[in-house]
Formats: sequence, C-alpha cells, structure tokens
Amino acid sequence: MLRSISLLLTGLLAVTACHADDKTPAKAAAAPTQWVEGTHYFPVDPPQPTSSGDKIEVLEVFSYACVHCAHFEPYAQQLKKELPGYAAFSAMPAIFNPSWEPFARAYYAAQSLGVLDKTHQALFDALHRDREPIRDINDLAQFYARHGVEANKFLSAASSFEVESKLARSRQAVPQYGVDGTPTIIVAGKYRITGQSAGGFPQVVELTRYLVEREHAAKGKGKA
Repeated sequence: MLRSISLLLTGLLAVTACHADDKTPAKAAAAPTQWVEGTHYFPVDPPQPTSSGDKIEVLEVFSYACVHCAHFEPYAQQLKKELPGYAAFSAMPAIFNPSWEPFARAYYAAQSLGVLDKTHQALFDALHRDREPIRDINDLAQFYARHGVEANKFLSAASSFEVESKLARSRQAVPQYGVDGTPTIIVAGKYRITGQSAGGFPQVVELTRYLVEREHAAKGKGKA
C-alpha cells in the first residue's frame, strides 16, 4: 500500500510545474502512442529566432527557485547526453516575479565566470534538498564563495552589462515563447513542451528527441 502511494505521488510530481500565476499541480497522463500538436506540444506563434547557429536549439526555460525544475534536472542532463550532434542544448532562467531575479542573475553570473558546470546542480541541492535560506543576491554570493568564487567577484559579475543584457533577453523571450510555467522545453524556437502536456518528465525527453529528429529531417528535405 505504501509503495502504491509513493508511486502515485511520483507520477503526479513528474508533471507539476512552477507557474507564473499559480501553483496548481497538473494531473498525470498516460504516455501517448502518437505525439499530437496542440495536445502534447504546442506551436510557438510566431516562431522565435535561435542562438545555436546551424544546430537545432533545445532550450530549457527554468528557475533555481522552482522545485519542479530541480526534479527535472536529471532529465535535462539525460536529454543533453542523448541529443544528436546536430542539436544544441541551452537554458534560459525565467523571471516570473522579483524573487526569481537573483537566481537568474546567479545563473548568468556563474556562466560568465566559468563555474556553471560545478555549481548548477549544487545550487538546486542547496535550495531544494538542503533547504538552505538562500533568498537574495547576497545569500547567493555566500553560496558561490563556498564553491570557490570570491563574493565580490560574483556580485560584480551578477551586475555586469553582460548579465543585464541576458536578463533583458529573458524578460522579452519567455513571454514570446508562450511560457507560463517551468520547466518548459522549446525546440527550434518553434515548439513548446511541458511535463503536463507530454505526460511526464520521461516523456518530455522522448518528445523533445522526436521533434528534434523531425526538424532535422525537414531541414534535410529543404536542402534537397
């Protein structure tokens, strides 16, 4: 009985998202036999430009402040490993409210300082596993200091022109993608996938790969 309850909760958790306007859990759905546009994924209208050159962009819109993004992170890592060479994975932090902005700054600052790989999972763990009281940019500076980045250096990077520009891009792009909850995957600037729409986080990985392969095939036909 306890095991059944645990499995049910795991299924529900896998399709929940942090939303801009609410925290309502989504209902679990069975894995589809065929992916249907408008049901399992949605068109981005109009399609948005990508920053991946000739490669097909797979963009995760997320926030360190979102517990469901922490739960999705292992699947994001799986997706990175499983994407073909003609696709490129990247991430964009969403800023749904002022309390999320410091975490977006932290992501871009860590990226510019070259410490993102060693701090990305660590920050998720500190916030959602260890329940550390990290709420503002000064708390974040102390977190990064524990991971080898001087607090002043982190704060300088977090307020740099480079980071400000990326924050402005996020504020503009996230609504244009039609994203209202995290985590969300955007494929090729054209398609939007959530755990709820796909039926769970494992299905997000499967559906993303399907859309990437379909996009690649379409590009190949266009060159013929």
